Amino acid sequence: MITAAPWSRLRLRRTEHLRDLLAETTFGSAQLIQPVFVVEDLIGSEPVPGLGDTARHGRAAALESMARDLAAGVRHFILFPVPSSKGTRALSFSHVASTVEAIKREFGDALHLWVDICLCSSTTHGHCAILDDEGAIDLDATLEALAQAAVDAASAGADGVSPSDMMDGRVAHIRAALDAAGHRQVPIMSYSTKFASQFYGPFRGAADSAPQHGNRRHYQIDVRARRDAIASSIRCADEGADLLMVKPAMTSLDLIGPIGEITGLGVGAYQVSGEYASLVALAEKGFAEFDAALLETLHVLRRAGAAFIITYGARRARALGLS
Repeated sequence: MITAAPWSRLRLRRTEHLRDLLAETTFGSAQLIQPVFVVEDLIGSEPVPGLGDTARHGRAAALESMARDLAAGVRHFILFPVPSSKGTRALSFSHVASTVEAIKREFGDALHLWVDICLCSSTTHGHCAILDDEGAIDLDATLEALAQAAVDAASAGADGVSPSDMMDGRVAHIRAALDAAGHRQVPIMSYSTKFASQFYGPFRGAADSAPQHGNRRHYQIDVRARRDAIASSIRCADEGADLLMVKPAMTSLDLIGPIGEITGLGVGAYQVSGEYASLVALAEKGFAEFDAALLETLHVLRRAGAAFIITYGARRARALGLS
């Protein structure tokens, strides 16, 4: 078992939100995280096709939606900021910082705000990295950009950061940058085992992050590679991640328990957009009852050992009987 780095346990004991998120003897809405898409310069909201009541929001509409979610019992959110302008090497994260500031100014400690850290929504090509002139990953430049995005989010008030890019070494780079900027208390929830999957389609539309050429198979994990999947999470733990995550959830059921046992860290599961959309589609066709199907999948993920679950259905938790 990997020994936790200094500060790691203290970071996860720091707030009631984090303690509730990682409680091992209960399962309720405190263990569910609601994604929220905030689109720069968007006025109002627009639905995300296939994802039921999930929408892309402008900033004011996002605050209204989050207020309703808080009233329904949601306490953890993960922010996906979608900037209006994109670049290739010189990327701006001002939309990230200003959105985090607005959310925390409105709600303070009533919620725990994670921020997804990636470059795919900010780059013209839609890949999760900065590319060189030949189209290959410029790892050094990418790590610097990811670290800057994480520091900007933390400086604006983010309660935690969640790198999803799958670049080698990014957790260590982000941890060092956060600590150097005085954010030693901010935890890292790493997308530590993230497969190259067919189940991300609705999300890529919502985040405006579809790759404009090629695919992501040269940095996301092959679904056939169990050893690589486990080793990837071990590397993130070694680099200082506080929490780990598998994605997609239902295609990673065999990995949650082993990763947790090896690393000793809380391992969550992301019920990704394609998985959630399949439940919506089944219900629309009359082949399943949506709430019952969603509740079934959440309990299966918890049974498999998921410490927490990111799901577009977190706001339905109370209606599903999860208090």
